[in-house]
Amino acid sequence: MKIFKLLVLVLTAVTAFTACEDDIITNYAFDDISAPQNLKANFEVTQDDSGVVNITPVGEGASTFTVYSGIEGDTPVTINAGETVSFTYLEGEYVVRIVATGATGLTSEYNQNLIISFTAPENLSFETSVSGLKLTVTPEATDASQFDVYFGLGDDEEPVTIMPGESAVYEYLEAGTYDIRVVARAASVETIELTKSVEVAGAVDPIVMPITFDNPDVNYEFVTFNGASFQVVTNPDLSGANTAETNVGAITNSGAQFEGGTFNLGTPVDFSGADKTITMKFWSDTPTSILLKFEGGVNGERQNEISKPHSGTGWEELSFDFGSEAIKSYIDGSQGVGEPFVPTGQYASMVIFVDGPGTLAGTFYIDDIEQTGGLTSPQAAAPTPDKPESGVISMFSNAYTNIDMATWRTDWSAATLEESAINGNDVKIYSGLNFVGAEPVAPIDATQMTHFRTDIWTNGATTFRIKLVDFGANGTFDGGDDTEHEVVIENPSQAEWVTLDIPLADFTGLQNRGHISQLIYSAAPAGEATVYIDNVFFYDANASAPDSPQNAAPAPTFPEANVLSLFSDAYSDVAMATWRTDWSSATLEDITVAGNAVKKYSALNFVGAEPTAPIDATSMTHFRTDIWTGDATQIRIKLVDFGPNGSFDGGDDSEHEITLNFDNGDFVRNSWVTLDIPLADFTGLAAREHIAQLIYSAGPAGAATVYVDNVYFHN
Repeated sequence: MKIFKLLVLVLTAVTAFTACEDDIITNYAFDDISAPQNLKANFEVTQDDSGVVNITPVGEGASTFTVYSGIEGDTPVTINAGETVSFTYLEGEYVVRIVATGATGLTSEYNQNLIISFTAPENLSFETSVSGLKLTVTPEATDASQFDVYFGLGDDEEPVTIMPGESAVYEYLEAGTYDIRVVARAASVETIELTKSVEVAGAVDPIVMPITFDNPDVNYEFVTFNGASFQVVTNPDLSGANTAETNVGAITNSGAQFEGGTFNLGTPVDFSGADKTITMKFWSDTPTSILLKFEGGVNGERQNEISKPHSGTGWEELSFDFGSEAIKSYIDGSQGVGEPFVPTGQYASMVIFVDGPGTLAGTFYIDDIEQTGGLTSPQAAAPTPDKPESGVISMFSNAYTNIDMATWRTDWSAATLEESAINGNDVKIYSGLNFVGAEPVAPIDATQMTHFRTDIWTNGATTFRIKLVDFGANGTFDGGDDTEHEVVIENPSQAEWVTLDIPLADFTGLQNRGHISQLIYSAAPAGEATVYIDNVFFYDANASAPDSPQNAAPAPTFPEANVLSLFSDAYSDVAMATWRTDWSSATLEDITVAGNAVKKYSALNFVGAEPTAPIDATSMTHFRTDIWTGDATQIRIKLVDFGPNGSFDGGDDSEHEITLNFDNGDFVRNSWVTLDIPLADFTGLAAREHIAQLIYSAGPAGAATVYVDNVYFHN
């Protein structure tokens, strides 16, 4: 307070003395009253097994530094700026605390972890990331106290010394390939080092849509915040919505809230026209949310955002429709946060948050960010039907046994038919659709059915129509007893699967349902729309599903020489110690279904099965099992390898769990489902020579009943 009063008195005197010299007086005195900034410390760990560490703190605006060594019982030492203090440490890990004090009495604090080891560092590795001409090197090693990083600048180069957990950054004057050398040091004399050649491309062109990460001339700088990091890498998973072996962006979250980054665009995104949709390919192996936000309005336009879920199944294409889904972003002191908003201006900054306020850590990948009028094809399969097969007559669906169809495009149709698959699910694609007819081999008797169902996906049809035609008892078209009716759906939702679940009573002109011989789809604008079709069937809403399988699971057909069986009537099984360990949470019954032995797990949360001796599955390529459930929403399968020592939690165990969700179409209810899983998908299973546990789990936990048959490895 005395300092503040003195400054005011001095300023008053100066102002009075100089007022007559100039009518405009600018006062800068208060700009310098702040706490010390940019604190850091240079640590010199002596390499003579003495444990002596020299610490030289630095910081802008600091007059003195008080250094707390982190040694229990030690007295802190206060030194002046530019001075060095020494401490002697025993082997261990310490937190060094430094308090900087400025001339005004204000203080700032800096903390640094310090590792003291008298053994040589081991397991040295380092990661590099390049942004333009800037190279970032992040090393790690066991028992390292410090790292010296050399950026390949010549024999006289002085290294950049950093502590564990820090990164060294250097910006080159020109592009080229540089030998990066990292030396890991501890408190001992011995060191280890590693050298890698790194190409610095020197890309300088600005980022513009579409963002592909493949143009070597573009500087794909992603300005990260709150702990996130970013680099451009080769696509690590050629699957799902992104099967190209090209470059992608890798965003790594540290686990803090609101981590993300910003792309500063050379050409602003323009929302003034009809193209208000941003599509993005995004990879995650964990369900999460992605928030896409636009800032930097060229003319001060309002910041806005959209959040979309990702199911955690690898590469998916996400669509952000800023014409219908955007809301106002948070701005300090601004009203209307969260209100719907349609941007019509230009934005120079695109911000991406992964998991927003959550604390999800891990690496996620992005690719092919572009501005469009919307998705042109579905990125996920249609919803899996849950009607019991006993009450279904299916014309087309992966969930049921289908009747024989003569054609899905009659010769009088005005449309192009293509057959494809989305995430392993078969679909019919009608493009240039005006009208198209589908006909069964034999007329369908739907008199016991109550509903007609079909799933559609379109990004252009403004009207969709469904017509059912009954040829009557004589079974011929226009034979005098035909009846028909067309149901019209106006403005179906765009760019998403829509389930049309129509009571047959709504087909009022369909006077008979015993000889249905034609299904006709049509759309408007005529001849312009593209429509995807899946799950076409009649069903009885009153039919109840059986609460247990009525038929045996499909009989396996692999030669026994290619099989290692745990449980199957088709093969000789290995000896099993138990199919329900004492730590399981489930009820086990050994039953038969149509004369076939089956394991029935009820009230299933999780259940372990263990062989008498560990299984060597190194020559096998797949794990296979048949399941039947009427109520599970999720099935999980875990394999556990106990390692060479053969004991649980012996230090060399490895395991991996595969998760299958009903909502994603990974399995269906009320029917035997064969799960044939490549062992390569069990990525966390580091070895397969000592597999000692198989664990089934289900959701909802403790409420599901699952029947299991034919459990084996095969190649």
